[in-house]
Amino acid sequence: MSTVQSVPVPQVLLEAGRRRTFAVISHPDAGKSTLTEALALHARAITSAGAVHAKGDRRGVTSDWMELERERGISVTSAALQFGYRDHVMNLVDTPGHADFSEDTYRVLAAVDCAIMLVDAAKGLEEQTRKLFAVCRHRGVPVITFINKWDRRGRDALTLLEDIETHLGITPVPVVWPVGNAGNLRGLVEAGNTEQMLRYTKVPAGTHAALEEQLTSEKAAEQEGEAWTTALEELELVLSSGPGYDQEAFEAGKISPVFFGAALTNIGVKPLLDAVVDLAPAPGPRPLAKGGSREVGEEFSGLVFKIQANMDPAHRDRIAFVRVCSGVFERGMHVTRAASGRSFATKYAHTVFGAERTVVDTAYPGDVVGLINASALRVGDTLYTGKKTEFPPLPAFAPEYFAVARPKDISRSKQFRKGVAQLDEEGVIQVLVSDRRGDQAPVMAAVGPMQFDVILHRMEHEFSSPIALDQLSYRLARITDADGAAALAKARLTNGEVLTRRSDDVLLALFADKWHLNAFQRAQPDVLLQPLIATAD
Repeated sequence: MSTVQSVPVPQVLLEAGRRRTFAVISHPDAGKSTLTEALALHARAITSAGAVHAKGDRRGVTSDWMELERERGISVTSAALQFGYRDHVMNLVDTPGHADFSEDTYRVLAAVDCAIMLVDAAKGLEEQTRKLFAVCRHRGVPVITFINKWDRRGRDALTLLEDIETHLGITPVPVVWPVGNAGNLRGLVEAGNTEQMLRYTKVPAGTHAALEEQLTSEKAAEQEGEAWTTALEELELVLSSGPGYDQEAFEAGKISPVFFGAALTNIGVKPLLDAVVDLAPAPGPRPLAKGGSREVGEEFSGLVFKIQANMDPAHRDRIAFVRVCSGVFERGMHVTRAASGRSFATKYAHTVFGAERTVVDTAYPGDVVGLINASALRVGDTLYTGKKTEFPPLPAFAPEYFAVARPKDISRSKQFRKGVAQLDEEGVIQVLVSDRRGDQAPVMAAVGPMQFDVILHRMEHEFSSPIALDQLSYRLARITDADGAAALAKARLTNGEVLTRRSDDVLLALFADKWHLNAFQRAQPDVLLQPLIATAD
């Protein structure tokens, strides 16, 4: 029998079939971290909500761990959680919701097989939700919709579904429907079982799973009256006017199964968790950079989708998060980094549950492994054994904010250079170097201004090198080449176009705005000025 490392291929395929690797995406404040913890709570991976630190009237959220996150009450980094449920291994990757950290979310979506799109019942589809859905569509990631905060006043359910179909171009198919309007949640009814209603009893502050009671349709009609009748009528209307649920259509991104509930009080979370097991696809073949694909049963391959330093301040280490794409990962195995062709041993490997770590000896496709102090790795790297493998690179978002970084204390220049290099390797910020300023005053390029808050905080508290940031007037970046560099140097236009170089040796031309860009293009029509991934699309 052929094997992948020491594990037979049939066992690898069996284990891969048990994996569900998914992300939670939404606009800020829609409740992502709350839902993440509620899912872990229902899977009994934790015993009560608020496992780590305070957040509102709850003790905290397991997936938020950085001090800055705790201060702001938002997630600015993605966190991986692994737990078991129904004989499956759930790999849940929480993501930042704030638009300033879209690039981190994009990388996470390269590492998952499904996404839960969280929609606020009162606010409906918001800008960041639409952008993230577009990324899911671009990457072929199927989406499950969870309409959250139904225990508060909000919009009409039918209107919300209409907005999803109109603005996202995907057909919403209800799997669970609310009994009662937003703010007057009486219970839930499943589309496939309208003979009973699920009624919930809230637990104070949502610290434990809400108590669930099943009512027959007769009792529901007797006790809930018009609310029950209206729910059945609305559900029938939606189902009769739509295509119904189809697994192929879901995986093709044509439909999105829809659930209603309230993550804070743990209502409707269990049906959602069951849907991830029953509907979300297991890991499958992964496309390669030069065509073809890496099959799940082939030898080990993995994608580095995130690097995070100082998750444990006492040890000052860093973790490279690797999504296992094929084969089996075994701690201590020698793997090859595709970018350099060099081999290294994976001696220190962990699975991660928020800030908590557990040594992992074996991992299968879909799992997320944290490699400790693998200093040679960068975001987007492909790791493999056996046949040479390289996955497509993770594109960089187009920065829209630029600032020159300088150390406040010149005597700490060594710490300054080390910190800047590490933040660049982690993908926290894009670091650019220009001939005008040199590497002693690098240009920090960000998707959003809150990224500057992160680097200010980390440079001071982690690298002991407080920095000053001098804002620049540029708002656009374009990829250029050697001819473009020469044209920019010759132009010396009044708007101050500048040529910078990224750490991957990509040349970027910076412009103050689209009018200056257009003027330069008219004057130099043959110069390469290629857009990066746009943040405004």
